[in-house]
Amino acid sequence: MSKRNFILLIIILGLGAIAALGFWYFRPGTIAPEDAGTGTNFVSQFKPFGDSKPVPGATTPATGESDYQPNPVETGVKMQLTKVSSMPVAGFVVFSKERLKEVAISPPLGGGGEGSVTPNPTLTLPKGKGTKPTPPPTEFAPALRYVEKKTGNIYQTFADKIEERKFSVTVIPKVYEAYFGNHGQSVIMRYLKANGKTIETFVGTLPKELLGGDTTENNEVKGVFLPDNIQDISISPDTTKIFYLWSSGGSLGDNMIGITLNLLNNKKTQLFDSPLTEWLSVWGNNNMITLSTKPFSSAPGYMYSMDGSGKNLTKILGGVNGLTTKGSPNGKLVLFSDSNLSLRVYHTDTRNSDTLSLRTLPEKCVWGKASDAIYCAVPKSISSGAYPDSWYQGEVSFSDQFWKIDLKTGNATLIIDPMSVSGGEEVDGTKLALDESENYLFFVNKKDSFLWELDLK
Repeated sequence: MSKRNFILLIIILGLGAIAALGFWYFRPGTIAPEDAGTGTNFVSQFKPFGDSKPVPGATTPATGESDYQPNPVETGVKMQLTKVSSMPVAGFVVFSKERLKEVAISPPLGGGGEGSVTPNPTLTLPKGKGTKPTPPPTEFAPALRYVEKKTGNIYQTFADKIEERKFSVTVIPKVYEAYFGNHGQSVIMRYLKANGKTIETFVGTLPKELLGGDTTENNEVKGVFLPDNIQDISISPDTTKIFYLWSSGGSLGDNMIGITLNLLNNKKTQLFDSPLTEWLSVWGNNNMITLSTKPFSSAPGYMYSMDGSGKNLTKILGGVNGLTTKGSPNGKLVLFSDSNLSLRVYHTDTRNSDTLSLRTLPEKCVWGKASDAIYCAVPKSISSGAYPDSWYQGEVSFSDQFWKIDLKTGNATLIIDPMSVSGGEEVDGTKLALDESENYLFFVNKKDSFLWELDLK
């Protein structure tokens, strides 16, 4: 072969090789059958999360992998049932609290990029003399305040983001009961004096918080003492007043006296005077206070109502053994049970009662604000005993489920069994309360006095 032909052959073979390599390199990629629909290719492996929001899917272990472990639950996921307090509490309040609203960050101007500045329109200074910066947006959210039993210290948190923070340092040891009034700005603590017999009741005013400021734990609670040996306390629905029962003795005899205290101006008004000394009060409606005889399984109980001025004392129910009651917000209905824990609703206008399908105590229930629904902690089983005495005295403890009863339809719906969810435990629910929007149900576990939150959304 001549030198010229040899060179031409080399050139032709080289061009052929280049063409073959180019065809192989630029040909469209194929997807293996087992990967069809998953979008798994070189680009997706380089960006394993893609450019869009990932869609959750089931996780399947690879065949033959003996050390496979499922992905852990994200810590940011909010659970339906959450323990709020880190300590036993004497009482709590749900109230609406103002806070700075989280504002979505605006996209960068001019295409952005690393190091670009994102303007915040809420902090822009308007042009002109004497202008002020636009205040940041705020919102009201359900919040909790509660009293630690051991020390009387007050703690607080928002309901949608549990972050327990100490609010006060005033020490009142061994608080047995605590109530809040004036939308969480006043606190009532009850405890025994050093002699172990005398009940002391302290009414304190809480310092106001600075919006947007860090919560300080060095607040002091200052207040006054009410008369010794107050037997019962209830808070008005608008939280501005308290009603308490006490027996003064002395010149007034041993009658049980009922007094209202206005938490805004400290004005006291006597509304009630009875020779009977065993009463329990419920202030379920702003214009009506109900008084029931203390329940005993072997004795008939009675319930009366009176208006906010102490007039028109009227008998509502009577002759029911073990009677315990809870009036509705509209004042037209009464939830009550007997010594068999049979739960019923009494209509004050028709004087008829409806039997509900669940067995529990009114103390383990709370009314919805429209008086058309009831939320209850309902025992899964009830052993024989003298009720409600055995439960009050701690001889019997229940394991509850939480139910919602629709009074319009009569249907009862199971909300949750605390034992069936992650992080749950056996609960004997009491002191149930709802936030204003009825998105959260709060309760205290009678077994250990810890505060819990149930997300109803």
